[in-house]
Amino acid sequence: GWREAVAAAAGALQAGGLVALPTDTVYGVACLAQDSAAVRSIYSLKGRNGGKPLAICLGDVERLYRYCQVNVPDELLRDLLPGPVTLVLKRSEELNKDLNPFTSLVGVRIPNHPFVRELARACSGPLALTSANISCQASTLTVSEFQDLWPQLSLIIDGGPIGDVQSPECRLGSTVVDLSVSGKFTIIRPGCALTSTVEILKQKYGLVPESA
Repeated sequence: GWREAVAAAAGALQAGGLVALPTDTVYGVACLAQDSAAVRSIYSLKGRNGGKPLAICLGDVERLYRYCQVNVPDELLRDLLPGPVTLVLKRSEELNKDLNPFTSLVGVRIPNHPFVRELARACSGPLALTSANISCQASTLTVSEFQDLWPQLSLIIDGGPIGDVQSPECRLGSTVVDLSVSGKFTIIRPGCALTSTVEILKQKYGLVPESA
């Protein structure tokens, strides 16, 4: 069923649909980042204002160079990705102008989850990815927790519960870190992998926290 699920999800995305899926942190909703109508659908699904950016999701680190301007060592990217971290970098011209048009940056996710990575590889461009919940509500760890959104989704991939449904830590989502300024980093959201991420950035690569 795995291959069929990837194929069904890729088909739904290519038809402009929204697909709910498990990631390595919480349940997400994805669409094709290069499809402007689908990007608008994700915003209306979440009841989210257009000023809050969407991350892009890729299957492999190599593909990141096409959509972002990278100013950190490749090894640093590979130390953090795939994993529960969103790296914020300068966007390249390749990325859809209608995705986060108000910022020159973009967050990139490569979840450490085989299904999402397979699906991202099966699509030509990046996925736009956001958590499967109404904006400002708690992140979801099971598909039943976002039942309100089901009618607006083309497909729901049920990967079972993610992590410990009782644990608030499991709902934190990915750690979001801005690496767009050379030699520095800024934590935008502490998320679930803060300590290990900061340790790698500071101790192994000598990056310094940007003063807030």
